[in-house]
Amino acid sequence: MCTAATYQTKDFYFGRTLDYEFSYGEEVVIAPRNFPLNFRFQNPMESHYAMIGMAHVAGGCPLYYEAVNEKGLGMAGLNFVGNAKYRPEETGRDNVATFEFIPWILGRCATVREARVLLERINLTDTAFDEKLPPSQLHWLIADRSESITVESVEEGVKVYENPVGVLTNNPPFDEQLFALNNYMHLSPKAPRNLFSDKLKLQCYSRGMGALGLPGDLSSQSRFVRVAFVKMNSVSGDSEKESVSQFFHILGSVDQQRGCCEVEENKYEITIYTSCCNADKGIFYYTTYDNHQITAVDMRLENLDSAELIQYSMLQEGQIRVQNGR
Repeated sequence: MCTAATYQTKDFYFGRTLDYEFSYGEEVVIAPRNFPLNFRFQNPMESHYAMIGMAHVAGGCPLYYEAVNEKGLGMAGLNFVGNAKYRPEETGRDNVATFEFIPWILGRCATVREARVLLERINLTDTAFDEKLPPSQLHWLIADRSESITVESVEEGVKVYENPVGVLTNNPPFDEQLFALNNYMHLSPKAPRNLFSDKLKLQCYSRGMGALGLPGDLSSQSRFVRVAFVKMNSVSGDSEKESVSQFFHILGSVDQQRGCCEVEENKYEITIYTSCCNADKGIFYYTTYDNHQITAVDMRLENLDSAELIQYSMLQEGQIRVQNGR
């Protein structure tokens, strides 16, 4: 499955891993301010905040997996299978299909605070994009440099949670993910002291023993704990290179390697790509499973007043630099 995270040094960063067994041909997609955003139940947005993110473009429509707008607000959808519950169109509510939820928020909201206002009236509908693309079971992380929230549409209705760690994975529901951190409050980046017994002469025999018990498996709950621990204890300089490098190291703690998570016979979930966007500057960085070199697309180098989508296919093949080559 997937993991999303935020990170802040001098600038604010937002990104995620996409872990799955196949790709839909996603691309880095910029929706400029005058690209018309059409909605199934709402009036079109003829003009809006520009946004950049990863999307599958179908029929000229960007189906964003995650994106950041020009005001620094980020949003990502992650699988929430078995818990997501959507509803038919409802009178008196703002009906929004799940595939248009990200541009509906990012097109008009500059902050999480503004997004909260829209969420008070929202009804996430069970509308399919088309017969080949039914609604995905998702929940969402929405964040700016000041705060993060998690949005879930479940049996009881739409729930909005404060997200103090700025991290989201898949199942269980977010309140349970967050509660599970109580089980790991003893973890530390520091060397542990002997609290087992003052009658035993116990000692550290390795560095890193303060984090003994940090889960290392690929389950979504374990990935939440691991990324939360790595992020909350992360230290880096505030330059762009140092910040971006550290962000990829944070999400690198939950990379999925081919062969370790079998979903069907001879089919394996892998980290298809990892993204990191400088939300303040509009620079979208990514790596792929076979290309570990960080690639950047800078939204502000494009004509953001355009009315046409701007698309960049991901660079999938990595190159090995031979240092002593002739």
